Amino acid sequence: MSTEKNAQTVKDFFAAIGRGDREGLLALTAEAIEWIIPGEDWPLAGTHRGHAGLADLLQKASELESSYPEPLEYVAQGDRVLVVGFATGKVKATNSTFEDHFVFAITVQDGKLTKIREYIDTQALARASEMDRNDGIMR
Repeated sequence: MSTEKNAQTVKDFFAAIGRGDREGLLALTAEAIEWIIPGEDWPLAGTHRGHAGLADLLQKASELESSYPEPLEYVAQGDRVLVVGFATGKVKATNSTFEDHFVFAITVQDGKLTKIREYIDTQALARASEMDRNDGIMR
């Protein structure tokens, strides 16, 4: 596919995220999708494989937080598309808000996303997830 079509496929993917369209997300991803979220001690961190792994990740994310990603820039070269943006949201357990600046490095082959590596502001998410140590109440 052309670089422009790859970028459009990724834009369609982020639009489906914004709509909460899980079926649309699955339609845009390869059966062997691999989504990597680096980090430790964060429930969404790890390598998520296949449509089952993607569905599990989306379910966990919806239970953990509400977030609204805003892609600001798409940079495409060949089969790679970088997405630069930020998300605002709230960690449900603490009711704390966050702003998370991100970069997604995405590989698109044959019109489907095959690999996503997400670089996020884990500090912002960790702070929003912290429990107040003084009174034991999650904030």
